[in-house]
Amino acid sequence: QVQLVESGGGLVQAGGSLRLSCAASGSVFSIGTMGWYRQAPGKQREVVATISTGGTTNYADSAKARFSISRDDARNTVFLQMNSLKPEDTAVYYCNFFIWEPSRVSGMEYWGKGTLVTVSS
Repeated sequence: QVQLVESGGGLVQAGGSLRLSCAASGSVFSIGTMGWYRQAPGKQREVVATISTGGTTNYADSAKARFSISRDDARNTVFLQMNSLKPEDTAVYYCNFFIWEPSRVSGMEYWGKGTLVTVSS
């Protein structure tokens, strides 16, 4: 059984920074693309940033120049460094991994349970 656990959310003032982490545990053989998504109250979940196995990154327009995604494959972990936070960044942030397990022929997509980020004005 694979689990993703996020950490690092919290309350921060506008202009501040937070660093989110998400680690996979369980029967992980390898991990493909990792990503961060967010869902604000009353809105649909949206992608924030993704990073491929080769390190190629993609960002939502709202995250460019302020957020940075990185991965540590030795620790099955992805990070999201968020700087210059704005009140509109307030949301529950979810990590998403595509994981291959030793017992399965094909990979599967896994989600974390989310971590709340609140940015006060």
